[in-house]
Amino acid sequence: MTAEDRSISVLEKTAREWLTDRGVTIDDMAELVHYLQSKYHPSLTMEDCRYNVDQVLKKREVQNAIVTGIQLDKLAEQKKLEEPLQSTIEVDEGLYGVDEIIAFSIVNVYGSIGFTNYGYIDKQKPGILQALNDKSSGQCHTFLDDIVGAIAAAASSRLAHSAVGEAEEE
Repeated sequence: MTAEDRSISVLEKTAREWLTDRGVTIDDMAELVHYLQSKYHPSLTMEDCRYNVDQVLKKREVQNAIVTGIQLDKLAEQKKLEEPLQSTIEVDEGLYGVDEIIAFSIVNVYGSIGFTNYGYIDKQKPGILQALNDKSSGQCHTFLDDIVGAIAAAASSRLAHSAVGEAEEE
């Protein structure tokens, strides 16, 4: 076991693995951060974006949201939820809203600016968010698309705060 493996909790490792297993990479989320922040930070690099996504993924509340949301998506794919919840999650019912509530637990980890970042990216659905919203894949991403957007929104907020020297160091 490497020193890096020892420094990552089981929860964090699981959250990161489950994102990857569902087809979401750090680079995918970093591209969303770049989409949100490049016009405000002209010298923004993908490395900066990846770093901020990585910092967000270290937060326990983010890890909890990831594993909860992905588990519910997987159960819906396997048709293991009871009705009416099964159908609601399976079709990503517009008025359901619980998927956004889980995302909100992430967007605010670096301040209220995360809400505006999240709302914008949730409506635009660029990059990986468009792919996650494609129902033809056979996978259910009712929770995952909102979680990924929220991670990007939080990383963007962290970036904005760090630009003015307010981001916490981890």
